[in-house]
Amino acid sequence: MSMVPHGGDLAAAEARWGVPARGWLDLSTGINPVPYPIPAIDPAAWHRLPQHDRLRQLLATARDAYGAPDTAPAVAAPGTQILIQLLPRLRPGARVAILGPTYGEHAACWTAEGADVTAVDSLDAAAAADVVVLVNPNNPDGRIVPSDRLLALADGLAARGGLLVVDEAFAEVAPQASVAAEAGRPGLLILRSFGKFFGLAGVRLGFALGAAAEIDRLARLLGPWAVPGPAIEIGIAALSDRAWQGAARARLSADAAKLTATLEARGLRDRGGTDLFRLAGHPDAAGVWNRLGRAGILVRPFPDRPTLLRFGLPADAAGFERLAAALG
Repeated sequence: MSMVPHGGDLAAAEARWGVPARGWLDLSTGINPVPYPIPAIDPAAWHRLPQHDRLRQLLATARDAYGAPDTAPAVAAPGTQILIQLLPRLRPGARVAILGPTYGEHAACWTAEGADVTAVDSLDAAAAADVVVLVNPNNPDGRIVPSDRLLALADGLAARGGLLVVDEAFAEVAPQASVAAEAGRPGLLILRSFGKFFGLAGVRLGFALGAAAEIDRLARLLGPWAVPGPAIEIGIAALSDRAWQGAARARLSADAAKLTATLEARGLRDRGGTDLFRLAGHPDAAGVWNRLGRAGILVRPFPDRPTLLRFGLPADAAGFERLAAALG
């Protein structure tokens, strides 16, 4: 089990507050609460080994959906978390700068593999690093680093054998932030998450796009049949469905604005985020977290930043009403 705290741990919440009479309203993750409707899956996908032609189709569909070149090297994995864990093997013993505060697994995984990891608060402070890692848009504050800055940094790193890792886990709701159009550029490696935007985190599907050397190495580390056949079929269907994606972006944008208004009306200050979650500040954030937990509403605290809470989106009007009532 990861030692980095994450949202979504309902068992731990029940151990602390008990089982809510109305069930949990889990707002502790950045996952779309209205998931993509899973299509009918050919029964053969469950009992055959994953088929290489379907995997190639999945990768082609992902490139198209993300705006990457048709020829960009890409690999599919059972979630981006496993890719994050494998990345340190691409540059063993590297000096790594991570633009933070951000998703904690990046620092934890590089550190576990013996890298010299430094947290930095600006890209200027990462000048001496062999590898620079950032999440764009960032989790949890939604910070976006402009594409031209990222590409210039990737070029500089590539000139000395370095690597820029851009985790675009939430780029579906901020497509203007993505550098996927430059996938294949030396010195640049892009991670894309499937489960967050499509609301299907249990499918465990993610992608890496980059230069051939890095992608080939990741593919060898993952081995054959890394992605299950049913996940391949769900990924092809969802990534191809542009009508659903457009409607989902519009709904998420409206709900994120509604969530911000709900929180600010009850004394929580908006501190950024994306259309999948909002970061809020309150001087007694721990007290708010505890009060919500007792009401069966789970949100994401930050022990190292005790005035902040992250709120995912409720799925419907009833969820918004329940949150507003619990906040008082």
